[in-house]
Amino acid sequence: MKTILLDTNAVSALFNGDTQILEYVGKAEQVFLSTVVIGELQAGFYIGSKVRENQVLLEKLLSRSTVETLPVTLETADYYGRLVAALRKAGHPIPVNDLWIAAQTLEQGAILITYDKHFAHVPGLRVKP
Repeated sequence: MKTILLDTNAVSALFNGDTQILEYVGKAEQVFLSTVVIGELQAGFYIGSKVRENQVLLEKLLSRSTVETLPVTLETADYYGRLVAALRKAGHPIPVNDLWIAAQTLEQGAILITYDKHFAHVPGLRVKP
C-alpha cells in the first residue's frame, strides 16, 4: 500500500494502539487525512474529556513527513456528486461525511483504511480494514 487515507475510526484506533493501523501507516509512502476526518476527530475531542491529549496525538500524526492533509476541492465535489447519485440509485446511501471521505480517497487514488463496512458499497473504492 503506497497511498492510504485514514478514516476517522482508523485514526481513533491508531491513537488507541491498534497495531494493524500502525503497520499500515508505517509502510505507506503517503498517508492522507481528510479535513472532514479532522473535523470529526475534533468534534470527538471536544465531546470527550481529553481534548488537549487528543490534540497532541493529532498534531504528532500530522507532523510526520509522510502525512498530508487534504482539503475538499472542486474535483472532490464532482466525485461526491457522482457517488451520491450512484449509491442512491443502488439503494445503498451512506452518511454524508463518509461520502466526502470516499470522494477524496477516489480523487487521490488511495486505499481507504476504515472499519466501517458501508464503504464496501462505494463503486471503485479500495478499502482495507
